[in-house]
Amino acid sequence: MNTRPRTTPILFLSGAGLPAWIWDDVRASLPVESVVAVYPKRGNATLHDYADTALAQAPDGPFTIVAHSIGGVVASEITAIAPERVDGLLGVAASVPAAGTSFLGALPAPQRFVVGLIMRFAGTRPPEKMIRSGLCAGLDDADIARIVSDFEPESQRLYRDGLSPRTLPTRSGYVMTTIDREFPLASQRKYAAELNPKFNREIPTGHLPMLQDSASLTRILQQFAAGA
Repeated sequence: MNTRPRTTPILFLSGAGLPAWIWDDVRASLPVESVVAVYPKRGNATLHDYADTALAQAPDGPFTIVAHSIGGVVASEITAIAPERVDGLLGVAASVPAAGTSFLGALPAPQRFVVGLIMRFAGTRPPEKMIRSGLCAGLDDADIARIVSDFEPESQRLYRDGLSPRTLPTRSGYVMTTIDREFPLASQRKYAAELNPKFNREIPTGHLPMLQDSASLTRILQQFAAGA
């Protein structure tokens, strides 16, 4: 099998609240230029602001997006702003709602109403117990402690703004995390269908495979880059 990576650099888009270091092991094993986007810190930042900010940090020229979790929403908006720049898109347990739908709107009922109500009154940082038991399921104690310490709340607009009409790249793929307490497989299948991916993989981890099994996720990224 040809696993030589393409020369297209990678823009990593993380899930909500997550620090850039979660991608360190994966990036260190990929022989291509890569950047982890840092999201805007303004409490009133719109989804378009998130996409603009990420795009400003992207490598020059065409690039591949690797989008995790709500990073799929940001990726979708980037393809609406600059479709000619996006050479490929790989979702990793990523939320990819239909155009016109928000992250919250794509959640199944009654979850969308419960989550939306909680966020309205309590903000976008989940309780520590939920971070530990859901988002960080499967991780070791050291990584869990770092995630809890470094987690930063996002703007409500990231969750509530509808996605713009977009032009998704032909070269697309989706990685399903099969032991995921954050995004059940039924939701991931729905999001993957929006991408209509020709490249599909599964990895037996929780919601953070880049930490729980970075070696396997790296191999999948190499296969996607090689057009496997």
